[in-house]
Amino acid sequence: MLEPSHNDELPAIPGKRYFTIGEVSELCAVKPHVLRYWEQEFPQLKPVKRRGNRRYYQRVDVVTIRQIRSLLYDQGFTIGGARQQMSGEAPKSEAEAYNELVKKMIVELEEVLAVLKT
Repeated sequence: MLEPSHNDELPAIPGKRYFTIGEVSELCAVKPHVLRYWEQEFPQLKPVKRRGNRRYYQRVDVVTIRQIRSLLYDQGFTIGGARQQMSGEAPKSEAEAYNELVKKMIVELEEVLAVLKT
């Protein structure tokens, strides 16, 4: 999984196996209470919980948090919209659906034209 390019200004993710909530907070420029809230809102975020209910995030969690951060802060999505984007259920906008329809029609018309030319 590639890190989104908009996170270039964030620090590089160290080659560790687990990160504390404080470390992830610094790596992603998000406060710890926000990370805890996002855990409730995004099913993709499941840090390992150990003794004393302490959270330990893996590299994939850090990348996911950076994606969520970008959707919310950089791209202006709501929590619900970002959740849809992360789960791959994002509805197409009306313009996107129209453009797809036009492209399909062009392909079909070109096929008809090819048949007529023969």
